[in-house]
Amino acid sequence: MTVTAPVARKRSALTKGQLPAFAPYIVLAVALVLGAAILALIGFNAFGWGLVSAILFAIGLVGWSAVVEGGRKASDKLATCLIVGSFLVALLPLISVIWTVLVNGIPGIITPGFLTTSMNGVTGSLDNKSVDEGTKVLGGIYHALLGTVQITLLATVISVPVGLLTAIYLVEYGNDRALARAITFFVDVMTGIPSIVAGLFSAAFFFAVVGPGTKTGAVAAVALSVLMIPVVVRSSEEMLKIVPNELREAAYALGVRKWRTIVKVVIPTAISGIASGVTLAIARVIGETAPILVTAGFATTINNNVFGGWMASLPTFIYTQILNPTSPSNPDPSSQRAWGAALVLIILVMLLNLGARLIARIFAPKAGR
Repeated sequence: MTVTAPVARKRSALTKGQLPAFAPYIVLAVALVLGAAILALIGFNAFGWGLVSAILFAIGLVGWSAVVEGGRKASDKLATCLIVGSFLVALLPLISVIWTVLVNGIPGIITPGFLTTSMNGVTGSLDNKSVDEGTKVLGGIYHALLGTVQITLLATVISVPVGLLTAIYLVEYGNDRALARAITFFVDVMTGIPSIVAGLFSAAFFFAVVGPGTKTGAVAAVALSVLMIPVVVRSSEEMLKIVPNELREAAYALGVRKWRTIVKVVIPTAISGIASGVTLAIARVIGETAPILVTAGFATTINNNVFGGWMASLPTFIYTQILNPTSPSNPDPSSQRAWGAALVLIILVMLLNLGARLIARIFAPKAGR
C-alpha cells in the first residue's frame, strides 16, 4: 500500500485536467441520437443526419474540452474537427460517384457479351423486345473499348517523345534562354487549354492537310496529344530537375559526352517519375469526350484501322447512349450499357493510376546500404 498509493496519486495528478480517452465516442453517440431526433422533427434524411450530427459532435467535444482542459486544448480540438470534417466533405463526392457507378454499372458489365460484342445490328426493336420479354440486353462496348485503346496508344506514341525531348531541352540545354522561356510559357498555356479547343485544332489541321470532313482515330489521337504533351513536359521536367548535379559532373569528369550522360545517367535516374508521369497523362486524356466527338465521330461497328473511318471510344459511347438512346421509347437498355461503359472506364483509369505507382516502384533507383 505504501508503494502503490503514491503511484496512484502521481497518475491522478498527470491525468488531471484531461478528457478521458473515451470522450469522443461518448460525444459521437450523443450527437447521433440528438441528430436523429432533430431530423425526425423536420424530415429525416441520411445526409442531413450526418451533417447535424457532425456539427453537434464538434460543439459538444470542443465545449467539453474548454470546460475541462482549457481554451488552448479546445482550440486544438476545434482545428482537428475542422480538418477531419473538410476531409470527409471532400471524400463524400468521390464515394458517391463510385457507389452510383457501381450500383448502376454492375448489371451492365455482367451481361453476357457486353465486353466482347459491338453495337452492330442492335436496333430499337431489339431493345423494346428485351424490355417487354425481360430478356438480356443486347449490344456491347467491344468496338468502343478497342477504339479507346487504339486512339490513346497512338496519342501516347506522339506525345511521349515530343514531351520528353522538350523537357530534356528545358533542363539540360535551356539555361534560361529566350527560347526556353517561350517554351515554358506556351506549355503553361497549353496546360489549361479546353479539350474542345484541342479537338477543333486537330480537325482544322487535318481539314487543311487532308481535306474537309476528315474524321479518323488518328485525328483524335492528335487532339489528345495536344492535351498530353504539356502534362508529359511538366512531369518529366520536374523529374529531371531533381537528378543530382553531382551525377552529371561525375560523368563529365570521366570524359563522357553530354548527350551520353543524359541517356545513360540522367534519364535512368529519373525514369521512375517520368514513367509515372506518362501514365498519369494517359489517365488524364482517356476519358475525354468532346475532342473525340469532333475528330473521330461515332461508330457502332469494329474499326481496326485508326487511320481510316469513324471510330468509337468509351466516352463517346456513353455520351451517345445517354443522349440518343437506341430505343427512345425504352431508354433503359441504353442507360444500362452507358453505366456499364462508365464503370469500365473508371476501372481503366484506376488501373492506370495503380500502374503508375507500380512503375514508379519498379524503376526507382535502388537505395544503397
